[in-house]
Amino acid sequence: MINALIRVFKRYEWFKRLNAKVTYELLAKYIPAKDWLFMNYGYIPTTAEPPLQLPAGSTNQLLPLQMYHFLATRRDLTQKAVLEVGSGRGGGANYIATRLQPASYVALDLAQNAIDLSRELYHAPNLQFVQGSAEALPFGHDSFDVVVNVESSHAYGNVPNFLSEVKRVLGTGGVLLLVDFRNQVAGMDLFREQIIASGLKIVSEENISAQVVKAIEAEDPEKRARIEKLVPARWQKLFGQFAGVVGSPFYCTLKEGTRVYHRFVAEK
Repeated sequence: MINALIRVFKRYEWFKRLNAKVTYELLAKYIPAKDWLFMNYGYIPTTAEPPLQLPAGSTNQLLPLQMYHFLATRRDLTQKAVLEVGSGRGGGANYIATRLQPASYVALDLAQNAIDLSRELYHAPNLQFVQGSAEALPFGHDSFDVVVNVESSHAYGNVPNFLSEVKRVLGTGGVLLLVDFRNQVAGMDLFREQIIASGLKIVSEENISAQVVKAIEAEDPEKRARIEKLVPARWQKLFGQFAGVVGSPFYCTLKEGTRVYHRFVAEK
């Protein structure tokens, strides 16, 4: 009954915004673990993509880190001004800021607790964490060369507003690098139309659903162990569904193809 009501309310912009803010405020406040640095579902590269080389033991969440790496390296970020919208727990922001050499990296999230956690964990000189809304970015016109958005746009109340704001803050020739899922193929078709309607030009689009499924499967034992360690017992089943463990509705629908996950590069 509760799930049915939530599905109904998610049709409304105000509820999607409230749901996202409350969820991620609580996660950052009550699970502020330094070993849970990413919240995306992970990515295993294709054979055509060069493998990511990292120092041994540099991360315990390699597959979610790879989601960031193989998105961000779609463009050379050296000495670029980069904005991430929906930075979550900050692991991806820290990786890009310290490894890919942007001139500046501003990481924005709606949840103040997530921003506070990120500020506590990361202190790179070119990295800044800011609280704000994806639908009303607190930056001037033409402020950035690149906008990064990882598994976040599906939760926004008004996606066209977000895309309009992305276009506004990007300079001429600026690039949006985005990965996200939609619950139906038709939802991804609509999202593609929204990108085009915003005035951004889609340079490339890839269905990476199979690579995300492989990552979920590969990370499942580690993810379940982390949930058991960090989440109270009464919430572990629910959190496992949210985290997309193998056998969850998210995993099953993505594997069968009714839910899809795409990677976009779009230019202003």
